[in-house]
Amino acid sequence: MGEPGFDLHEWSTRWQDLQDAIADDPAQALPEVVRLISEMMGESGFDIDEPVTAEGDDPEIFRDYVAAREVAAAVERGDAVDREDVDDALDDLREIYDYITEDRATS
Repeated sequence: MGEPGFDLHEWSTRWQDLQDAIADDPAQALPEVVRLISEMMGESGFDIDEPVTAEGDDPEIFRDYVAAREVAAAVERGDAVDREDVDDALDDLREIYDYITEDRATS
């Protein structure tokens, strides 16, 4: 794990860059948002590759992340995805982003 302030700055920059993409085409932006959140979770100590361990960290965060990742995977496969599912996934990812950045800021 790097310097907390550096991570926050990098994440914030990337998050802001993604906001334009989300506004233009939420479904197409979703996979990149998932990649950012995945990286953030990993660097924050969440073991996203081990569900039991990850759920122990914060079960709601992990469930929301997995659900968003599944929607993003469907988008990348070219499957039809409801706009509401995309919006819900982005809302969940925004909450995870806020959770991680607020926690990192106070560390």
